[in-house]
Amino acid sequence: MATDESRSKRKRRIRKKVSGDQERPRLTVFRSAKHIYAQVIDDTKGVTLVHVSTMGKSLKADADDKAKTDAAKLVGQTVAQACKDKGIGRVVFDRNGYLYHGRIKALAEAAREAGLDF
Repeated sequence: MATDESRSKRKRRIRKKVSGDQERPRLTVFRSAKHIYAQVIDDTKGVTLVHVSTMGKSLKADADDKAKTDAAKLVGQTVAQACKDKGIGRVVFDRNGYLYHGRIKALAEAAREAGLDF
């Protein structure tokens, strides 16, 4: 079984249980070979409330100089700060089918340390 297919199965299994609402929106993560993206979504309205990535203008210069795990930590801190600015303190974490280690874990722990509750 290909890794993409395995991830898709895990993603479907997770999304059955994990859903964001107005009180606790969903923090979802996507990682590519070079970059990592995080967005906070209100699934009841179908609206993205906050989005941060290593491709964004604010982080691109900082993230290019760092290792991928360090860039993920930076994205986690930034998404937590953006959530705080919008008045979001609690979220539901959606790892999007990725295993919880490496960059995904680094992003989640950095967001927690920056004050996001999940």
